[in-house]
Amino acid sequence: MTNPDASVQSEKPGLLRALGPGMAIAIVVGNVIGSGIFAKPGEIAAAGRTFPLIITAWIVGGVLSLLGALCFAELSTMLPQSGGMYVYLQKAYGRCVGFLQGWSWFLFTKPASLGALSMIFVEHLEAVGGISISTSGAIGLAVILIGGLALINVIGVLWGGWVQNITTVIKVAFVLFVACLPYLVSAFGEGEFSTGLLSHSLPVTDAAPSLAGRFAVVLLAVMWAYNGWHGITPVAEEIRDPGRNIPRALLGGTLILTVLYVSANVAYHGVVPMVEMAEPENQERVAVLMFDRLLGPRGAMLIALGVMVSTFGAINSNMLLGPRVPFAMGRDDPLLRWLGAVHPRFRTPARAIVLQGLMGVFMLIGSACLVRWVPSLQGRSMFAILTGYIIFASSLFYMLTVAAVPVLRRKMPMAERPFRCPTWIPFVYLAFYSWFLYNVYQRKPVEANIGILLNLSGLPVFVAGVWWARRRSEAQ
Repeated sequence: MTNPDASVQSEKPGLLRALGPGMAIAIVVGNVIGSGIFAKPGEIAAAGRTFPLIITAWIVGGVLSLLGALCFAELSTMLPQSGGMYVYLQKAYGRCVGFLQGWSWFLFTKPASLGALSMIFVEHLEAVGGISISTSGAIGLAVILIGGLALINVIGVLWGGWVQNITTVIKVAFVLFVACLPYLVSAFGEGEFSTGLLSHSLPVTDAAPSLAGRFAVVLLAVMWAYNGWHGITPVAEEIRDPGRNIPRALLGGTLILTVLYVSANVAYHGVVPMVEMAEPENQERVAVLMFDRLLGPRGAMLIALGVMVSTFGAINSNMLLGPRVPFAMGRDDPLLRWLGAVHPRFRTPARAIVLQGLMGVFMLIGSACLVRWVPSLQGRSMFAILTGYIIFASSLFYMLTVAAVPVLRRKMPMAERPFRCPTWIPFVYLAFYSWFLYNVYQRKPVEANIGILLNLSGLPVFVAGVWWARRRSEAQ
């Protein structure tokens, strides 16, 4: 007599642990490097106004990411399952908190990243093509880009994986080239890296925020550049020897990113005066200004191409990694089980990918409406608005996840922990992040409130799911 459960298992095989340490580090680095290191330095210069404060924020951002990575390494090796934060929060605080994180990640955080990255891609397309694109035209091109990459990832994970591998190699090489270019050019006597520019600062008016307030606003922008350092955790179920390779990927990838980002910012500030960086029309083009100054018009076109490749890869990364969370949610929530469906021909989570792309378009158009009709946001770029509430909304879940380390040590003391972070790290992370988010809320209340509302918007759906499951149970 055949076992029906065995036939079900054969029809629905588990995920394959096929990713080794090299690919794991590539996922961490490739998931992070996108637009932030190219598009945020001007906004940071305008907010920070002094180089010591700015470079300190980049270093602190790297250290914060490293501390968070140590905490996530413990959680992900203890629970090496698809879903990442969704799984850890559910185990620590119950289904509701885990559901809200998965809901926010899949329907808002990742789509907002898609919108922000696609706008930077289009803006640099203008520099490469030497053309001017209207706002409506830019939105249209961004929609086409999101739709095209969604289609690639629907057709097959192999296609998406190849795009990710190629663009990651190019991105790392390009950021390294950015960091080294001033010194290479100076060696041939054709350019100059000026240490004097590092002492330049912008005047601080009486209306400007305090030093602590400016640092918090700068750190908010910096954390966008580092956002995604935990990107390996949603695919933990597909990592070989997760107890060893996940901590290596998280820690090694974060260290690589910190060195690259700090070095690139020293290069920017040693070539482009801060007063030029801070001008509104230059804030998202600092890398272009540096290359133009060192290599002429061809240099500006080269950096624009590099930014386009980088953002293209980051958009693909969102399409590749994002659907792992609804895959995990589909295991637990009968109301959302359809999101975890696999396409019978392409063997990809096609529904989840398409919905994520559609939400990216919605967030893009929604931010354009905010820029046009909300007085406090007029004159702001869609990129700045999207990234602002992404980081605030995500940071709330980062804090809860880090706090899950001591919570789960109490709730699951006997669970196997192949990696164990030092006890003091979660508390240092939580203390600093609490101060950081308080200051951000004071300075950017609109973005912060939008982020909170997006996180809480999943509550009605969760309640409906509980009611639906209870009704089905009673019917049976």
